[in-house]
Amino acid sequence: QVQLVESGGGSVQAGGSLRLSCAASRHTYNVYFMGWFRQASGKEREGVAAIFTGGGRPYYAASVKGRFTISQDIATNTLYLEMNSLKPEDTAMYYCAAKRKAYGSIWEEYTDWGQGTQVTVSS
Repeated sequence: QVQLVESGGGSVQAGGSLRLSCAASRHTYNVYFMGWFRQASGKEREGVAAIFTGGGRPYYAASVKGRFTISQDIATNTLYLEMNSLKPEDTAMYYCAAKRKAYGSIWEEYTDWGQGTQVTVSS
């Protein structure tokens, strides 16, 4: 499996920004998508942003479109999530994930997961 370690979470005021990073091991053979997911207390996990590793095309949940930007640095095997104009409803544990399967939707069948990094937005 791909080893993933998230960092960059923290507590910010509404309207603030954070950049999350996900350091991946070099064992990234046949990773089709990388994604960011989040799970708030008492709620189901949801996909936030994903990127097609073969070309860098991004995908976003409607709730974060225009505010978040996903990117990847192939040279360093690092995934990023730039989070701007943060809202209290963005508060959640954020997870980095890798999709090594060729089937399923953009948000399904992710096989490798990081431990998560907490993002708390106050207002």
